[in-house]
Amino acid sequence: MKKKFLNKNFTCVAVSKTKSEKSIKKLYDFGYRHFGENKVQELIIKNKDLPKDIHWHMIGHLQTNKVKMIVPFVYLIHSVDSLKVLSKINRESEKIGKKTNCLIQINISNEESKYGFSINEIKDIFINNDLNNFNSIIIKGLMGMASFSDDKLLIKSEFKNLKNLYELIKNNFERNNNNIDFDTLSMGMSNDYEIALNEGSNMVRIGSLLFGKRNY
Repeated sequence: MKKKFLNKNFTCVAVSKTKSEKSIKKLYDFGYRHFGENKVQELIIKNKDLPKDIHWHMIGHLQTNKVKMIVPFVYLIHSVDSLKVLSKINRESEKIGKKTNCLIQINISNEESKYGFSINEIKDIFINNDLNNFNSIIIKGLMGMASFSDDKLLIKSEFKNLKNLYELIKNNFERNNNNIDFDTLSMGMSNDYEIALNEGSNMVRIGSLLFGKRNY
């Protein structure tokens, strides 16, 4: 059954964590090129063994001591949750003459178990121009995960808040910063992607709907 969304132009990142290379290759042969991994070591192995035109997305929490392992090949880092991590990505990118694409992770659910900046924290960072010296990264947009809840109105509200923040930053800070090029709003997963797309997401991260139930 076809579904209708307000936003019809979006990228689907197939979340391939814990999945075999054989399973990934099946989706690749079907036409998928964007795959997301949570763990650095697993990402490194799969990048080595699978086709080189895959766009690898780092979607899990990223420790600073592992940044240099993925900077040479990663397509987009979704999970930048501190200035410390961003600074490390910038340094490692500068060493190899690369500009690494990043998303700023926002904790839109305000849950302590989730990583990310608060909305007020990230506003202050942009207002204070704290990102201006990071010349080897490109901030492509924002990423956020809604509450794990059956309350669709709550989820919709959280996504709407992230969309509003995205537009605020894009409209007020992009033109004066060479390292800001907002074109990606990554929100929505298997359980809430429909709401996300209707609230303006243009990148969703889908795992179980594509690969089936995970093996943890």
